[in-house]
This record gives sequence, structure tokens and C-alpha cells, in this order.
Amino acid sequence: QVQLEESGGGLVQAGGSLRLSCAASRRTSSNYDMGWFRLAPGKEREFVASITWSGTSTYYRDSVKGRFTISRDNAKNTVYLEMNSLKPEDTAVYYCAAGRLGVSPYFVDYWGQGTQVTVSS
Repeated sequence: QVQLEESGGGLVQAGGSLRLSCAASRRTSSNYDMGWFRLAPGKEREFVASITWSGTSTYYRDSVKGRFTISRDNAKNTVYLEMNSLKPEDTAVYYCAAGRLGVSPYFVDYWGQGTQVTVSS
């Protein structure tokens, strides 16, 4: 079992930045890709970004490319999502995930509890 705990969400104005963190309860580097998904009101949960277990490859949804950066520190069992130039449409609950997340279809073995990101216009 792996527990994932997100932090770093909050309220920010459009154009601002936030950094999300996801700490895993145990080592995930050799077993799991890590990623972020988000769920906005009235929408389905969608893929945001992922990083392979080795950290050598990253993937992003088109709408966040150039604004968001995913990274991982395997020594700390932590994955990060740096979000810049935030837009109101980025408002959602962001979920950390561990599994096979390199390319679609994604297979999620573990989910975090989610952290709210609200971007005001």
C-alpha cells in the first residue's frame, strides 16, 4: 500500500503561481510513475501531467504545456507540480496519483485525497 498526501493548494489570482507537493508513504521510484489529475465542477476528472518512475520522461495535457512543470525527488518520495501563469480554468481539485501513467490509457493504483486550487480572475 502507498499513501499519497498532497499539499500546496490554495487561492491565487490569475497569472499567479502555486507549487503542489505529493508525499508518498514509501519508496515509489522503482515501481510507479507519478502524476496529477484534476476535477473541476461539472467536468470529468482529467489528466494534467505525469513523470515516469525514472524521471526521464514527462507528459502534459496541451492546455498546461509551457505553464506547468512536473518533477520528482525519489530520495524524498515526493513529486511536485509547479504551476505558473495560472488561469481561472485551472480551478479544480488536484489529485496526486501513482501507477502506470506514461501514456494513455492510464492505470492508477493509488490516489491522494486531493487539494483545492482556486484561481480568481
